[in-house]
Amino acid sequence: MSTSPLQQLQALQEDYATRAEKLRRDLSQAYPSDSAEQAQARENDEVMEALLAEASDLLKQVDAAIERYHAGSYGLCTQCGERISDARLQALPMAQACIDCADQLSS
Repeated sequence: MSTSPLQQLQALQEDYATRAEKLRRDLSQAYPSDSAEQAQARENDEVMEALLAEASDLLKQVDAAIERYHAGSYGLCTQCGERISDARLQALPMAQACIDCADQLSS
């Protein structure tokens, strides 16, 4: 059974939101009293903060894709207006640019 683009986006939205919430919860825990353990915990926090930033960014991208879906513009490049290939949308459901425009943006 194949899922619709909206279902894919909603699954990603749930996944990234859950991931971000777990990271926030882990980051809010108190530090151990032992200084060596505390130093390790602070290093781990840096990694978790980077993962949280990534999950939050991906969640924003998915939210924007869901908005485009409801507006009827999902699958259209926000740069040139051309259709984004199905293969690109399968690989990156929240893609907002066709491959040509994405290459130009990353250059």
